[in-house]
Amino acid sequence: MQLTQMGRTGWDPFAEMRQLQADMNRLFDNAGVFPAAQAYPPVNLWIGDSSVVVTAELPGLSAEDVELTIREDTLTISGERRQAEEAEHAGWHRRERPHGVFSRTIGLPFRVDPDQVQAKFDNGVLEVEMQRPEADRPRKIAINGN
Repeated sequence: MQLTQMGRTGWDPFAEMRQLQADMNRLFDNAGVFPAAQAYPPVNLWIGDSSVVVTAELPGLSAEDVELTIREDTLTISGERRQAEEAEHAGWHRRERPHGVFSRTIGLPFRVDPDQVQAKFDNGVLEVEMQRPEADRPRKIAINGN
């Protein structure tokens, strides 16, 4: 710890508080955004006339680690990222990869038919293609003239 600063006027009672605040600011400067504040997993969503496709990045997971739930116009991706195994007689030097349970619900642009959903998982990327029910698809309506 630093020695208390003495100026021309003597002891500065707030010098230690300013130093403590500077130390705390330095500590949190490198913290960045906490993972809990980020939407996980990150997704892309493409829309067509009769279907919607959602892709999600889930590196390090397998299809068995992920669960999909569809309800009308929402898709929920949930699962668990397991904690990395610790080596015996070793300690962490840096630990940035998140672990634990996650769940993300995505609002879809229209209702989807849960019986017409295809999901695949390849190289850490989940791709879910969902079809719009036939009854909900836009139709061209003929206009009768006089």
